[in-house]
Amino acid sequence: MHIFMTGGTGFVGPALVRRLLAGGHALRLWVRSPERAREQLGDLATKVELVPASGGAAAMQTAIADADAVVNLAGEPVIGKRWTEKQKQSLAASRVGITDQIVAAIAATPRQRVLVSTSAVGYYGDTGAREVDEDSPPAPGFLAELSVAWEQAALRASAYDTRVVLVRVGLVLGRGGGVLGQMLPLFKLGVGGPLGSGDQYFPWVHLDDLVELYAAAITDPRLQGPVNGVAPGIVTNREFARALGRAVHRPAILRVPPFALRLALGEAAGALVDGQRVVPRRTQALGFRFAYPELNAALVELTAARG
Repeated sequence: MHIFMTGGTGFVGPALVRRLLAGGHALRLWVRSPERAREQLGDLATKVELVPASGGAAAMQTAIADADAVVNLAGEPVIGKRWTEKQKQSLAASRVGITDQIVAAIAATPRQRVLVSTSAVGYYGDTGAREVDEDSPPAPGFLAELSVAWEQAALRASAYDTRVVLVRVGLVLGRGGGVLGQMLPLFKLGVGGPLGSGDQYFPWVHLDDLVELYAAAITDPRLQGPVNGVAPGIVTNREFARALGRAVHRPAILRVPPFALRLALGEAAGALVDGQRVVPRRTQALGFRFAYPELNAALVELTAARG
């Protein structure tokens, strides 16, 4: 298949690029800077076509015209900056804005294809102990409203003979980045612990499983609409901290109080102290099998030394 991808140089992107190339697909990546993309992708850059975003709508339309599949991974991280009005606009532009551009290019070059677009479990808001799945309604709040707008933008592609899959991604655990890249150094020093109360649910997924889910969404016509990209073995933040501590043989008891997170991040702290008890009900019902359904095995694999 010919595949057009945005966000190919982020945390998930290179792993998915490698997986799709191994599957024999031809990839075209939409990148802001080809030079920087070559640095980030390393050997993978020689095996894909890099399309500069500076070419605008015309370049995207040309790049998508013969694509059998479009994979949208673009999105600025939600954690790390205060959610000022300017930052909220930036987050929306990096998600809804780029998705609108993609759908416009699809509309201009209609053909039978699939759009696999990223969403987030923030769609469900803070669920407390209440279990939610793909059929649950969205919640109020900035992250949920952003996810709804993001999904609605992608779903407009269905009017152009396009099967749309919405992958609601949880907290991705992988080597060298993501949430584990931020937490692991602290835990190895023995100064890690729960965030906030620790009672909030922590909807995690191993990077390898998320990559396989994206690959399945591209090729399996049964996948359509929302699918939760989270492992079935969901845990609370406290349980996650204990498991990570065990994996690196360190204590994990230094709790970060909610007020400290809110003092540092303001409204954005909600992304850390709120939780979603999400289950991948539709994902599993459609036959997807997780290689890492339980947290302990995932963390042992991710923290093990490699020769």
